[in-house]
Amino acid sequence: MEPPSAAARAAAAPRPPSFASQTNALLRKNLIFQKRNRKGTIRLIIVPIYLCLIISVLQRVINNFLDKPKYRCGCKCIVVNGTGPCQNVCGIQYSTLDQAPSCPIPNPPKWPALVQVPLPEYRAVQDSSGLFTGFPDESCRKTQSCTASIPFAGANRTLSNSIMQNLFTSSPLLNISDYTSISSHLLGTDVPGSSTGFVEPAFISARPIYVLQPQCKSSDSVTIPITVGSVNAQKEIKCVQGLPLWRNSSATINEETFQGYRKGKTAEGINEIVMGYDFQDSNEKHFNVLALYNSTYENASFIPMPFALLRIPRSLNAVSNAYLQLIRGSGVNMLLDFTKEMPKQATRLTFDFSAVAGPLFFEWVVVLLFPVMLTYLVYEKQHKLRTMMKMHGLGDGPYWIIYYMYFLIFSTLYMIVFVIFGSVIGVNFFKINDYSIQFVFFFSFINLQIVLAFLASSFFSKVNTAQAIAYLYIFGSGLMAGYLIRNFIEGGKFPRHWITVLEIIPAFSLYRGLYELGQYAVRSSETGSPGMRWSDLNDHTNGMRDVLIIIILEWLVLLPVAYYFDHASSVGHRSSLLSIIKHLLKDPTSRRITVNKIADKDVHIEMEKLDIIKEMIGFVKPTSGNAFVRGFSIQNDMEKIYSSMGVCPQNDMLWETLTGREHLQFYGRLKGLSGSSLDLAVDESLRSVNLLHGGAPDKQVKKYSGGMRRRLSVAISLIGDAKVVYMDEPSTGLDPASRKSLWSAVKQAKQDRAIILTTHSMEEAETLCDRLCIMVDGSLQCIGTPKELIARYGGYYVLTMTTLPEFEQEVENLVRKLSPSSRKVYHLSGTQKYELPKQEARISDVFMAVESFKKRVEVQAWGLADTTMEDVFVKVAKGARSSEELS
Repeated sequence: MEPPSAAARAAAAPRPPSFASQTNALLRKNLIFQKRNRKGTIRLIIVPIYLCLIISVLQRVINNFLDKPKYRCGCKCIVVNGTGPCQNVCGIQYSTLDQAPSCPIPNPPKWPALVQVPLPEYRAVQDSSGLFTGFPDESCRKTQSCTASIPFAGANRTLSNSIMQNLFTSSPLLNISDYTSISSHLLGTDVPGSSTGFVEPAFISARPIYVLQPQCKSSDSVTIPITVGSVNAQKEIKCVQGLPLWRNSSATINEETFQGYRKGKTAEGINEIVMGYDFQDSNEKHFNVLALYNSTYENASFIPMPFALLRIPRSLNAVSNAYLQLIRGSGVNMLLDFTKEMPKQATRLTFDFSAVAGPLFFEWVVVLLFPVMLTYLVYEKQHKLRTMMKMHGLGDGPYWIIYYMYFLIFSTLYMIVFVIFGSVIGVNFFKINDYSIQFVFFFSFINLQIVLAFLASSFFSKVNTAQAIAYLYIFGSGLMAGYLIRNFIEGGKFPRHWITVLEIIPAFSLYRGLYELGQYAVRSSETGSPGMRWSDLNDHTNGMRDVLIIIILEWLVLLPVAYYFDHASSVGHRSSLLSIIKHLLKDPTSRRITVNKIADKDVHIEMEKLDIIKEMIGFVKPTSGNAFVRGFSIQNDMEKIYSSMGVCPQNDMLWETLTGREHLQFYGRLKGLSGSSLDLAVDESLRSVNLLHGGAPDKQVKKYSGGMRRRLSVAISLIGDAKVVYMDEPSTGLDPASRKSLWSAVKQAKQDRAIILTTHSMEEAETLCDRLCIMVDGSLQCIGTPKELIARYGGYYVLTMTTLPEFEQEVENLVRKLSPSSRKVYHLSGTQKYELPKQEARISDVFMAVESFKKRVEVQAWGLADTTMEDVFVKVAKGARSSEELS
């Protein structure tokens, strides 16, 4: 028979529930579920509050410590004009080293620019490896007279040599008289270049200042007066010989620098150079130089800082002057008289703990929602609750929209509480920066995080596994982001575009945004400037704009991807997630259901009854063939079938924390019921399965016995106007009284709907079913009403007799006399069972023969019964297996 027309199907289809009713059902269920899980919700909210409180308390402790007079600019009472009371004057000249950073410095001191020179014991020398050719013998280290080597390379060796000869001045050290007259020399220091503190560390160190010259005498050393602030001192100026060394390429210079680097080496293995030059294609009309230096000096301080002093300007100035004087004459100079810090106003010594440590902690707070959402989704997947909802009419679209909005509202409220609470208790990270920027940033990321939760749920089937992976992701990605992103940004050497590529990883983009907010909070606390504003996003060093673009684009890309994967892995879809990834195809010859003609029942089925039910309810997609429910194909119209279908699965699919009444209310709303009709349907369903009294409706399901759960599953399948109901072993685990009550409910329900029931109980099948189908080893053997099957496979009486074993032959003789065509079907220790065709044996004859037989032989027990469905099933099963053995 051909499938019904589209018009006929539309007329036969029940009106599906509205999106509003499904939204109402799912939202109410989620709110109840969340209410029952309020302890977990409270713990989740307490985490950011507790973290903010800790940060606030630590910040107050730090502020109180740094607010002591010890860290304020020093002051002294100075008498003005020699008369009258003194006036309190504050300044760096009255401050200790701890107080000085807080003082205003309107005119920072100047100092000559220096180059970095290795310590005498570490200067490059010749060694046995043969790599450091041209360097002095290592014996110079004993007298600390080793030269300061400067390797160089270039395309034009002659020009390069000439430039290097002009690099050093040869004026005597005796001409140096004061602090500022040495700026024309190539000066150097072996003091590490830590942060300056507004003074070049070399001039307040006990180490000498070096002048690099082509030749030095042992007596080349002078002492000159210097002034640092209000402090006058004497400084030793010492000559050190500079040694230019030709190399074939800058790669050789790099290799020598790396091999001589002190990290991990003993003093004997350290060979450090001053710096190197590669003049590349320089000529008389074109100057192109590459300056090579040891970049580890960027973090020369004990605490790595992004603003360590790097002594590069003097080396570039010196080589530029050497070239100019070679080409234009000795009178041509590029002046570099001095360097100095920018003026600063009076400041308080501060340390914004939230801005420094906050990005990592706050990242953990934000992504803490990820495992919560993932657990929620995987829980329903693991317990087949998503499947159950879908089979009762909740499609993927409404499910996604409702859950997405639910997660979005919950996450938004979570972040608003977090930001407001942090602001109220005074955390600068939140108070200083523009709230609209924070809202856009956090709102964009939580949308991305929701999509990631949906996407990740497609790959997990167990809650414990999902939780473990999610928490590992949280802490692992946070630590990696905190280490990599901060170092890459502050190091300055990692290409900016590669940082942007790294930010494609959601945890890294979140950390970068938090890092930028933290940096503006630090800047505000140190200088009093406002926090991040929208105009600051135009600053090329501010990564917030890139982060927002990446998050939004990633959300737009992953949203359809997550929906596709989720839809593909859900119930009833043609392709499972595994087939999407590996392109696997089911073997069409293995198990299949093919319905060719409905009217003629030309049916070929080779699969277990459980697989049939799974395919009919849309749990799995048929490999081939088709079936129609109310005119709709299970291949193409499963979404329409769901609205008129009820299912009682073999395993109970229930929420542990919801009550029986709440389950029925939820599924009733999914079916479109509301108001008094919903309440009436719920009470009637509970009454029909004997769950209405004794407080059972309002108990949480986790307190139900196995039988109560089973009855609730049956009630769920019957609620609403389901026209087709599938019940898989509905009476499993029920006591006799509950079973009879359930049977009554099923009998009443089948009056206006079709019920397809699978069972191993022949009593249940005979009691409830109008038509029976017997399957053996996955193959359909027969179909018909109970009377038809009994008539077809029965037609005999079953005689059972128990005697002593020595009388077994006499019993068999008796039976043969009653019915020559009888067949023995059972024999064990004197108990024998025979089938007697009805056309050969009458009941009265059997009774008379047995009474006569009992006078001669001791009969322990005997019985005569008509054929039952149990007998029919046994006979059909044996016949099927015998046929299979013969084939």
